[in-house]
Amino acid sequence: MTKNTPINYEIVSQKISDSGLDEVGSGSIREIKKLIDNIEDASGEKFIRMEMGVPGLPPAEVGIKAEIAALKKGVAAIYPDIHGIPSLKNEISRFAKNFINIDVSPEGCIPTVGSMQGSFASFLCVNRTHKKQNKVLFIDPGFPVHKQQLQVLAQEWETFDVYNYRGDKLKDKLESYLAKGDISSILYSNPNNPSWICFTEKELKTIGELATKYGVIVMEDLAYFAMDFRKELSTPSVAPYQPSVANYTKDYILFISSSKVFSYAGQRIGMMVISDHLFNSDFPDLLRHYKTPNFGYSMIFGTLYPLSSGTSHSAQFALAAILKAANDGEFNFVDTVRVYGKKAHIMKKLFIDNGFKIVYDKDEDEDIADGFYFTFSYPGMSGVELLGEMVYYGISAISLAITGSDRNEGVRACVSLVKEEQFVDLEMRLKAFNTDHS
Repeated sequence: MTKNTPINYEIVSQKISDSGLDEVGSGSIREIKKLIDNIEDASGEKFIRMEMGVPGLPPAEVGIKAEIAALKKGVAAIYPDIHGIPSLKNEISRFAKNFINIDVSPEGCIPTVGSMQGSFASFLCVNRTHKKQNKVLFIDPGFPVHKQQLQVLAQEWETFDVYNYRGDKLKDKLESYLAKGDISSILYSNPNNPSWICFTEKELKTIGELATKYGVIVMEDLAYFAMDFRKELSTPSVAPYQPSVANYTKDYILFISSSKVFSYAGQRIGMMVISDHLFNSDFPDLLRHYKTPNFGYSMIFGTLYPLSSGTSHSAQFALAAILKAANDGEFNFVDTVRVYGKKAHIMKKLFIDNGFKIVYDKDEDEDIADGFYFTFSYPGMSGVELLGEMVYYGISAISLAITGSDRNEGVRACVSLVKEEQFVDLEMRLKAFNTDHS
């Protein structure tokens, strides 16, 4: 590797050594963030930051106003109900109907401390519904922290990369795991973090029908709700709707984040939507850990209560106002984040023009959408090797190796923090990389 790199070679090498990482590409998202922070501070050079999947837009104004008003009324001094304030629960239920076209009662619409608390609580409760069904099946690639949560809980999981099992191939692959009889739940994200693939209706139907056949609960991570910009998903009560397994099975939990689509990440509030059938179901094996076999009661008072005793009171008023504006057709939340797709389109072209390839590039026969993430590779290099080289060129991302992907050559890029004025620098650095490595 040449030492004449856009970022000072000696500084980068020293900071990598100081970080304690054996390989940059094997680092977690937060470890890479800290490393790049240190290199930027020491070199004075600004990186093209693509490692963190965080919003890059101002928060929804309607939420800010509602939260300020709630704080002025004194809600900060009052504990919120664990299951959420009534106005928010009602708006979540309306939102599910307006934008997914599903009927869920407000009772099963519960605010959580971000979607991550929703998944953590769900792992605790779902994996105890049946004594012999105690494993999560991940349809990967996926969000690495979900597996970290299971590690903390000492719970087990299975996983497979969906890359080679799209469309008709998904059924046999999925059933090969479910037929073993030890899977309690299936988890995937749609649109997907990190690959940005989106499951088709046929694939969601396959997942839902097999889950019903084997008595498995589906947990669907909708952190990037309605952000498949190939479709117009932003009009309430008008098709097309956000695709969801909820249309194909009766036992599901949806995690809907306010962080990306509403840019309200800092207040740590998300939504857990539990189907009516699951919420009201009784599982005798829950009595091993809870006072009741009822799933909904065990989730709220047996799981969420000891985790956090409720979600930020003022943030609940903010989210209720955001959802009401969206439900009433006064706030087109998709339009506000469409810029992510525009940036991805430009950035992907810059990578391709300079010798890189898009790794996850298709939804069955259709090109994937331009959105919050994309994945890339460079000929002859693994993702870990590629990331280790790219930091010398002022570009950061994460390796697909930490996401459950079998595509060991791949790297995930997030477009959110990259400014349009950085595209010139990005192009120059990619050209330099390609010149040095072609």
